[in-house]
Amino acid sequence: MPSRRSHRLSRSRSGTARLAALLAAAALTLAGCDSGGGSHGADGRQQLTVAALPLTDSAALYLARDRGLFAKEGLDVRIQPVQQSIQALPALLKGQVDVIASANYVTYLQAYEKGTLDLRILAEGVRIAPHMMDVLVPGDSALKSPADLAGKKVAVAVLNNIQSLTLNAILDARHAGRPVYRQILFPQMGPALQRDQVDAVHAVEPFDTAIQGDLGARVLLDGGSGPAKGLPASGYVTTAGFVKKDPKAAAGFRRAVEAASALAAKDPSAVRTELPKYTKVTADQARSIHLPAYPPTADPAVLRRLVRLMRAQGLLTKDVDPAPLLVK
Repeated sequence: MPSRRSHRLSRSRSGTARLAALLAAAALTLAGCDSGGGSHGADGRQQLTVAALPLTDSAALYLARDRGLFAKEGLDVRIQPVQQSIQALPALLKGQVDVIASANYVTYLQAYEKGTLDLRILAEGVRIAPHMMDVLVPGDSALKSPADLAGKKVAVAVLNNIQSLTLNAILDARHAGRPVYRQILFPQMGPALQRDQVDAVHAVEPFDTAIQGDLGARVLLDGGSGPAKGLPASGYVTTAGFVKKDPKAAAGFRRAVEAASALAAKDPSAVRTELPKYTKVTADQARSIHLPAYPPTADPAVLRRLVRLMRAQGLLTKDVDPAPLLVK
């Protein structure tokens, strides 16, 4: 293994300045997106553009498309892949993207509190289940227990977000010290671990299983355990403007995704069949991946758990009631 490198990513900025910097960088990524909904195809279906990450979180989106559930609602959904849901936020604000799938709730609740986004949640994405994300270390790492993470460098996809939020909660419950987080996109986590740029990575499926298989990494901590279990992680988000402009499309999208989520919950094999179509996992890998929970309906009480945890860790400055944000 190569020697340890001293590269260090800058620590996260806080508050409005940090969010503004993320938005400015993200705007460059999706500047070329096609305009969002409002148009109809030759078949009369309304066209919607949905930004989505290549994660298990997005499975219901692809199931709804491939099983004809969107078509049944008169929708033609076009999916725009992104590596971070924050990358799609500028396009959403400009109307170039209608919906963001697998949207990390923490980011969007923060944007809502700051007044950056008039958020609406069309449907829940996933809730955290055992081993849907894990803290991984090299097979020969000197780290042997979660307590050893104190002060160590741990990779997360986005700083001050769902991964660090839940890992902090798990470690706090164990009275263990917290690590120092480094922002590294999921596809780069394996190489960063292999090159010894970080001590551990907090990887989400399908990257979790891939890193274990490709590098022989071992699980130091189940990221879906303790206070993280059952916590809502992501959802399908849009703007109040979109819902007001086209309530029929918003309601149809919600019904299609919830039907697909019910299918995913009832028949996990449907998700495992879908994953190789939009992620880089093989069919063999898909069979062993730990899936999240796919809730068929949104529950404001469950979302309030997330809000309370965000408040406790200083990621929100006031209580946000998710109930009015849910589209019915």
